[in-house]
Amino acid sequence: MSKCKKSHKRFDQINVIPFIDIMLVLLVMVLTTATFIKQGVIPVNLPEASSSDKKEEKKEVSVYVNDKGEIFFEKKKVDLATLEAKLSEVSKEQTVILRSDKESRFQDFVSVMDILKKLGHEQLYIVTKE
Repeated sequence: MSKCKKSHKRFDQINVIPFIDIMLVLLVMVLTTATFIKQGVIPVNLPEASSSDKKEEKKEVSVYVNDKGEIFFEKKKVDLATLEAKLSEVSKEQTVILRSDKESRFQDFVSVMDILKKLGHEQLYIVTKE
């Protein structure tokens, strides 16, 4: 009788090379993504022009009406005629922020609104407190 010897191979080692390959690919992907997220956009060197117009317009102007009926344009006290003159110089695309005291007369608020409507300002925010 012949005896068959079964050979049992024990796994004493784990092949880590495929694991290292996958981890390196993942590392490259994370680093590449993090670089684009940090920069936000693809970096571009913009050309320079000597005659560039560097006009800095404020995005908004503020009009205040306090409880005594005094009107302020950009923190300077003005009357209605001066307010109209100053607002006529402001571009129609600029936002006008109106802050009116809750104790002010409604007529003062309406007078400022009439001026804004007459001049065609439609970008208007009225600031309130919750």
